[in-house]
Amino acid sequence: MQNPTRRSFIKATAALAGTALAPNLLLGQEKALKQLNVAAIGCGGKGRSDIGEIAPGNRIAFLCDIDESMTHEAHKRFPDARVFSDYREMFAAVADQIDVVTVSTPDHMHFPIAVEAIKHGKPVMVQKPMCNTLWEARALAKYAKEKGVFTVMGNQGATLEGTRILREWIEAGLIGEVKEVYYWTNRPIWPQGPGLSFPATPVPATINWDVWQGTCATNRPYNPAIHPFKWRGFWDYGCGALGDIGCHSMNSAFWALDLKGDFVVESSKVSEFDENMAPKRATIVYHFPAKGKRAPVKIIWQDGVNNPNTDKDFVRPPGIPADLKLNEGFGQVFVGTEGVIFFNDAYCSTAPIIFPEALKEKSLTIKPVYARVKGGPTQELCRAVRGDGPKPISNFVDHAGPLTEMVLAGNLSVRLGKKIDWDSANMEARGLPEVKAMIKRKYRAGWEPKLT
Repeated sequence: MQNPTRRSFIKATAALAGTALAPNLLLGQEKALKQLNVAAIGCGGKGRSDIGEIAPGNRIAFLCDIDESMTHEAHKRFPDARVFSDYREMFAAVADQIDVVTVSTPDHMHFPIAVEAIKHGKPVMVQKPMCNTLWEARALAKYAKEKGVFTVMGNQGATLEGTRILREWIEAGLIGEVKEVYYWTNRPIWPQGPGLSFPATPVPATINWDVWQGTCATNRPYNPAIHPFKWRGFWDYGCGALGDIGCHSMNSAFWALDLKGDFVVESSKVSEFDENMAPKRATIVYHFPAKGKRAPVKIIWQDGVNNPNTDKDFVRPPGIPADLKLNEGFGQVFVGTEGVIFFNDAYCSTAPIIFPEALKEKSLTIKPVYARVKGGPTQELCRAVRGDGPKPISNFVDHAGPLTEMVLAGNLSVRLGKKIDWDSANMEARGLPEVKAMIKRKYRAGWEPKLT
């Protein structure tokens, strides 16, 4: 069977959604809009695409990155922007000229930068995961609520039409009660596991390594194998494959099935790792109790899967044809009592496929309920700031914070090798006091959080 293409997605969703593109359900109609002054913090990698996403209709006024090579490239595209290497200096100098902030840095710096933006009353988009520790995710959501600013996390799937179709199908009972959801990914695609060496290397004059290290208490020297990309495997800087992709993939189940609250999570098939680096592979299973009209549901996450079609240790989701070729990078399957919904990607950006095919006709009768969003999370944020749309779905308080906590709790099980009975209200694992040391990081002197 052929994998769905972008073109087939557009055709299929147009047919499935029916009136989904009617004006009363499409946010952000084309019209003259007020340009917002954007401060982009983190200009390489994901920062490059975040800047490209928010630029239409706005002014990229400030560029900030610890690496001059990153700001140099961005400045070629936006030559009128003022450039900084330290976000603290930027806010001190031009906070009054900033309308909205994007944060596209390594995970460990999401928290302090977002706090600084919110402190100045600035709406902010922070890349996923919102933070790389549970305490920071909870504290940041609370701080954003106290200050009353608009926020959004950069999990693009939260804005995609496929995510809305999925929830509409589930709520209409298309596949009956959802019992299990399967996710898989080929991440990590960077070095992980024990025994990796990152010897001290002279810091280039173009890199502000002190600010890159930021809050991290580990005095780790610069090495080009850490910055700009391979930091993700470190517990200090990233949070492994689960932290990288979990907030993208599991967003679909989190939103469609309302997974806020308590759960139990356990890990298995975990490859070797150490106190510095995450493992190359893990299977993580979440158990959510019944909630409202929803039955209990199990979420199965498998990372480090190079090819699910040939991997002998991969657990293939039930209910899909045996000859269906699965995406080697990502995929997700919702298993219900009457059928399954399959996405051959991590974001719900491809067309949802229903099995058995006899349910397809019924799916065409399900009317759209949830507004379709244009332009991704940054443009969703800008519309809210201008007053042209509601607050983003993946805002820190209602969505991104709890989703990030759910994802990061899986890493607690991996690191401890134990089942985690997560008490969401108290942010602790029942009966496991040793988890507390992993919930809040140790901060480097001078970088302690100041939420005032």
